[in-house]
Amino acid sequence: MNRVKELEVLIKKHKTLYYAGKPEISDHEYDKLEDELKKLDPSNYSLILVGSDETSLDRVKHDKKMLSLGKTYDTEELLKWIGNHKVISMFKIDGVSCSLIYENGELIQSKTRGNGIYGENITSKVQWIEGIPKAISIKERIEIRGELYCDESHFFHLSDEMGYRELERPTSQRNIVAGLISRKENIDLCRYIQFKSFDILYNEYSPKEEIEKFKTLKKIGFDITECSIIKDKNDLETVINEARSFISEGDYQIDGLVFTYNDIKLHEELGETAHHPRYKLAFKFPGESKTTSLKDIEWSVSRNGVLTPVGIVKPIELSGAKISRVTLHNYGLVRQYNLKIGDEIEIIRSGEVIPKFLSVVSPSKGKFAIPTNCPICESLLEIEDIRLLCLNKNCPGKNKESILYFIQKIGIETISKSRIDEMIKSGLVQKVQDLYRLSEDDFLVLDKVKEKLSKKFVAEIEKSKKTTLPIFLSALGIQGGGINSCEKIVHHGFNTIDKILNLTVDQLEEIEGFAKKSSTDFINSLSDKKPLIKDLMKIGFKFEFEEIVESAISGKKICITGTLSSKRSVVQDKIKKGGGIVVSSVSNNTDYLVTNDTDSNSSKFKKAKEFKIPIITEEKLNTLLGIH
Repeated sequence: MNRVKELEVLIKKHKTLYYAGKPEISDHEYDKLEDELKKLDPSNYSLILVGSDETSLDRVKHDKKMLSLGKTYDTEELLKWIGNHKVISMFKIDGVSCSLIYENGELIQSKTRGNGIYGENITSKVQWIEGIPKAISIKERIEIRGELYCDESHFFHLSDEMGYRELERPTSQRNIVAGLISRKENIDLCRYIQFKSFDILYNEYSPKEEIEKFKTLKKIGFDITECSIIKDKNDLETVINEARSFISEGDYQIDGLVFTYNDIKLHEELGETAHHPRYKLAFKFPGESKTTSLKDIEWSVSRNGVLTPVGIVKPIELSGAKISRVTLHNYGLVRQYNLKIGDEIEIIRSGEVIPKFLSVVSPSKGKFAIPTNCPICESLLEIEDIRLLCLNKNCPGKNKESILYFIQKIGIETISKSRIDEMIKSGLVQKVQDLYRLSEDDFLVLDKVKEKLSKKFVAEIEKSKKTTLPIFLSALGIQGGGINSCEKIVHHGFNTIDKILNLTVDQLEEIEGFAKKSSTDFINSLSDKKPLIKDLMKIGFKFEFEEIVESAISGKKICITGTLSSKRSVVQDKIKKGGGIVVSSVSNNTDYLVTNDTDSNSSKFKKAKEFKIPIITEEKLNTLLGIH
């Protein structure tokens, strides 16, 4: 009983600190306290507490309880919960939950989650937030729910302004949001906060599917959380991998995903507990943080010319892995935290995600320095907001990354990273288009390349011209243009190059999963890629639009070996028509090996076993393709 009481005190303390924006422990450490209490006293009241009671005197009652979420860290538990239901996934933003009340089309009130029954009135603060419409087209009383957050760019400028005002500089994107909305002075700083919506409640609105809510929210002027419809395990793996990438590379903080049954009728049948709705579940990545010292900062050039800093740290073990490198995101983060060699820093690794920087624990007396020249081409760098840019169009580093990205996505497996280095140094290629102008004789100048290998290179490059439109688009390196997003665009009816080149932000916003910012970023990046697209079309890229159908293998790299019941060419065509990429060899990037053999001495079979790549039969492939 003493431990139960101790846990009750700890849970309430850390919950209160979290909602005040002053957490002392990580989310994962807090969850371990709750898990321990569940085992000792499953019905303890502390486990059903929602939010925090520590609010101001200006408290407002919620029209409908603003509950918390049930959560899991286990994929199998998530799959069991999903069952045969269609679900909607969205990023779980690490911010502050917020409710907005509109009457006669006007914003009249805003409040935090609070304890789920009463929230803190933050209407005066919300008036400063540009992303929250002050008027909407719906005239009856309506409630919009979502999350207040601060992205990297706004956090960077907020930090500068707080320093200018001689206020304590913020140390966390999540914590500063909680701090700003509880302030009684300097409330104009709330203009650096953003808002993404995810729910809509009013009497006259009764959608049949959850996805309809997001469409309505977009229609009336709200930015929405990125969402996707999950139909099968393949979709689930895709969104989980996207979330993992976003945790390391995204411009705002998320700590997992939220899944909701798409069928609203099911919501009504399942109902809610005192703590959370039964029709929603949060999937989180367990995180472990430790302190280490910063030994160096390395800068590399991305395919878009953005310099990316990576911290070289004193090796430590984190989440079962030895860590010596940590992502520092961008120039803005390095400058904001005045990062320099010798700093003691806190880093975190969530699940299998690339470790990232959290905070400076103890600064060194070293000198802060930002590069002035590109580390590859030595061109002068330019600062653009939170980014450091190399604007040299012929920068070998930038072009190399563009070429590598393209060949990996388009399915040219025989040309390695070291070959690209050699081809750039020898002057054979400078940009993607150059690959398609090479002859067999050109390749013969490379080290250890004979006639047979030269023919193979040229044949595979030529073969890559015949692909699907989603794969072609994803290979271009458009911002936000992963295979999943490109498939959505093509399947929405933008299924020719002319339609793609004339795509607008408004049209893109109509597609599931695209919000205002992601649509704008995509279109701006697409505009930069237009010369490349036009060159590749002249070179001879062709797409068989009518034959491409969405399937569980869309965008997957698939290798074939051994015994098949059909001709190999027939199986290859099936894969291509299902949006898959046929590859000639097995590597870490291969998604499936197709064979009817249960065992084999072939190198492909052995490699698939070694890399733990799923080995599927032709019958299983047909199932994934929806062929019965």
